[in-house]
Amino acid sequence: MGFIIRLQDAMMSPVRAWWIVLVCYLVTLMPCFSLARATEESDVRKGAAIYARYCEECHGPEGRGNGPKAPLLSPRPGSFVSAATSVKSDAELLQIIENGVPRTAMKGWKDILSKEDRLNVLAYIRSLVHFHPPSLTPPPPDREFTGPRHP
Repeated sequence: MGFIIRLQDAMMSPVRAWWIVLVCYLVTLMPCFSLARATEESDVRKGAAIYARYCEECHGPEGRGNGPKAPLLSPRPGSFVSAATSVKSDAELLQIIENGVPRTAMKGWKDILSKEDRLNVLAYIRSLVHFHPPSLTPPPPDREFTGPRHP
């Protein structure tokens, strides 16, 4: 009987085996995740350079639609940090970048910028919007009122 107990001790539980497989799987995928992150940062940097050359004069350095040419345009250029732009899908924004917006100064860029350049500009535009998760730290307690109290 002692041999059976030791044999059972030597065998892994299914939960423990699952965790070991999961850890091994994640460790082998780590280089892929870091490579994707590096590529994404590279795309944003490339997009920033293209944006500065072609877009900044209308949309402004921070994408707020306040570039030097913006006051001269009607309608004014779109703000990339607005809620209206933030809710658009990548496909919608790429369509605008590629084909422009009718009856505005926003022309299409598909004949000027390569597909890769348009995707890099999109990556940069997406980087302009920074959503911050709500703070988990509770706010400081209110100061107690120390003045006279009336019943």
